[in-house]
Amino acid sequence: MTRAPSRWISSFLEAQAAELGASQNTLLAYGRDLKDFDGWLAEQHKELLDVVRSDVEDYLIWCDAQGLAKSTRARRLSSIKQIYRFAFEEGLRSDNPAIQIAGPGQDKRLPKILSVEEVDALLQAARSQGRTKEDRLRNTCLMELLYATGMRVTELVSLPVSATRGDPRLLLILGKGGKERMVPLSPDAREALAVWLRMRDDREAARTAKRLPASRFLFPSRGTLGHLTRHRFYLLIKEIALAAGVDPGRVTPHTLRHAFATHLLAGGADLRAIQTMLGHADVATTEIYTHVLESRLAELVLDHHPLSDDVV
Repeated sequence: MTRAPSRWISSFLEAQAAELGASQNTLLAYGRDLKDFDGWLAEQHKELLDVVRSDVEDYLIWCDAQGLAKSTRARRLSSIKQIYRFAFEEGLRSDNPAIQIAGPGQDKRLPKILSVEEVDALLQAARSQGRTKEDRLRNTCLMELLYATGMRVTELVSLPVSATRGDPRLLLILGKGGKERMVPLSPDAREALAVWLRMRDDREAARTAKRLPASRFLFPSRGTLGHLTRHRFYLLIKEIALAAGVDPGRVTPHTLRHAFATHLLAGGADLRAIQTMLGHADVATTEIYTHVLESRLAELVLDHHPLSDDVV
């Protein structure tokens, strides 16, 4: 007989959702991590209430023995620290047993780089991908908006149509933690958006005429969420990459976000401006793109300099 997860977990997740506006993906990640920790504690005949620092350290050693990646172990430690901070603030514990435990650290990996030419090929391919004209216009709009704004995929597929009315020069995006930010639209993105809106509105008007509910999303779907899902767009962008002659293994919605930031920085954009447009809370997160450029420049020198054999 398995033990039910601690009530602390449910209370913690509810607080994260209600007070901090945590996204569904964040809540699911917290839930998975904490239930795994709670299950491990059950095997040790312990409860969350009774945990001391050495228990958390033993759990992390166990995670390492299971072959879990550093990033996974770091995330699990973060989840444990968060629930004990919650317990401390709620008066359920007088301390946080995990607060002084250092994480395993993460191997810094530079984002995959797409060249301007590869992105152009993807944008062109999107115009011919899809079984119907409606599909092709939607796909074009998706790709143009993604590259023009650097939106996260969830922000893109769940974008409310109200944010796109009036041929906007700027889009208001609701990001992580309910934080809003403004991002400018390129002329190509505005054109693709205007064309898609006409097609979308015609379809929605036909639905309304049949007394069916109108969608509030820019990219409606008949699914449970009411909008195009992240998974469907992930598959779609792979199809577009294949049609564009770009290795699908190098193309995801997130690599277009990386391309947006890297190409802006290469063009001379200010790092702080890019931080704002990406919705990064800390500029240190955005600084990874300076390393991308340094890596790319070094690669160009080694590949093309006439004395590259002598270049250190």
